[in-house]
Amino acid sequence: MDFLGSHAPDLLPGNRPLPPVKGAVEIPHGTTIVAVTYGGGVVLAGDRRATMGNFIAQRDIEKVFPADEYSAVGIAGTAGLAVEMVKLFQLELEHFEKVEGAQLSLEGKANRLSTMIRSNLGMAMQGLAVVPLFAGWDVDRGKGRIFSYDVTGGRSEEQGYAATGSGSMFARGALKKLYREDLSEEDATTLVVQALYDAADDDSATGGPDLARRIYPIVTVVSDEGFRRLSDEQLIGTVRAIHERRLEAPDGPRAALL
Repeated sequence: MDFLGSHAPDLLPGNRPLPPVKGAVEIPHGTTIVAVTYGGGVVLAGDRRATMGNFIAQRDIEKVFPADEYSAVGIAGTAGLAVEMVKLFQLELEHFEKVEGAQLSLEGKANRLSTMIRSNLGMAMQGLAVVPLFAGWDVDRGKGRIFSYDVTGGRSEEQGYAATGSGSMFARGALKKLYREDLSEEDATTLVVQALYDAADDDSATGGPDLARRIYPIVTVVSDEGFRRLSDEQLIGTVRAIHERRLEAPDGPRAALL
């Protein structure tokens, strides 16, 4: 990005001029991303729906990507710009590692992503915002960490769980009631699917598990062993079990009153 900024700044996403438009711009948008920390790392997950106004633009979009070996990023907002930003972020981390011979710290990665989001502020003010969720394994601290952002690039570290996107209000409510500190990896995986299920229940832009089309949420795990995406075969048991329970209790599991 520094090289492009010096020699061809017009090629950077945030510097591309947009023609004036009236009304909302109808382009695909990604929706809900959730993350949960557990004892051995962090789980980052997203639904598969992209919307364009009141239409479903895509039912199986990819929203969660590895940033490098020990971190991942989930995208919400303008899909095209978000994917481009993730690819540039991946390239920057790889370039840093090759030049310096060492990985950037997790804190440094989070700060760099913040700068990239801020560079997109001009487009965000025109409605083309990108608001990712960044999570990874902190090698120095030996634990999973989650970072959330606003459209200006403002960064906040989240404790325990986080959500972003149009269904984040409902997903965060589910996470808040069901999260506990002693989660296992399996528990954390179940929790993120439950949260996405609740988000899809109340937010039309969030897609729940589609058993008929065999489209399931993207669930990734980042631990001291690195980044790992769970396959559909690994998820199907959890998804079907939650679906069966929802047939009996549509509102999902209940948290204790006291």
